Amino acid sequence: MDTTNGTQRALVVRGGWEGHQPAACTDLFLPCLREHGFDVLVREDLEVYADTELLRSFSLIVQCWTGGALTPDQEDGLVGAVTRGAGFAGWHGGVLATFDAAYRYQFMVGGHFVAHPGDFVDYRVDITGDHPIVSGVDGFDVHTEQYFCHVDPTLRVHATTTFNGGHGAPDTAGAVMPVVWTRRFQKGKVFVCTLGHSPEDLLVPQTRRIVERGLLWAGSAAYGD
Repeated sequence: MDTTNGTQRALVVRGGWEGHQPAACTDLFLPCLREHGFDVLVREDLEVYADTELLRSFSLIVQCWTGGALTPDQEDGLVGAVTRGAGFAGWHGGVLATFDAAYRYQFMVGGHFVAHPGDFVDYRVDITGDHPIVSGVDGFDVHTEQYFCHVDPTLRVHATTTFNGGHGAPDTAGAVMPVVWTRRFQKGKVFVCTLGHSPEDLLVPQTRRIVERGLLWAGSAAYGD
């Protein structure tokens, strides 16, 4: 992607279903991006994804958009930007419960939301490996939606949760589901966290630390590969 005078640029695209509070959730991370040298543009429409030339100026695209649909031009623009080297990052339904018919988008993200049995439940998040995004973070407990997703088997997984088969979903018992993952998508980097239903969820210290690091990892050379 192109940059001006070495400045990194981040595009934050937010909207869709208001239950996930896209403005309040993304606002939590704007100071971190700016403190790390990103010039941030916030857009509350999907048409920005069709502006191929504008997308070339961003090293990071942060999305919080639940539901809705991408036009072919919008999907081409977004997937093309990541293919060329832009990072793509987001959390929860803002990246996983959206654009159901956009198969190239789903392929890029590496997962798609299926269900959250019991809605808001207590569960454990287990850290796997020592990737810089999760380095120094111990396993932690949360009370929120436990996302069951269909996921790409090639993902690099950094945190998981294990389903216990409760909440009317006995067939999920023992299923180990990714909670935090990264992947390379041609020249771009993708970061996803399934936590983040609300600002309160994102303010859990471990979750906030992981998401901040994930955004920086996706958008720059920080935190390794």
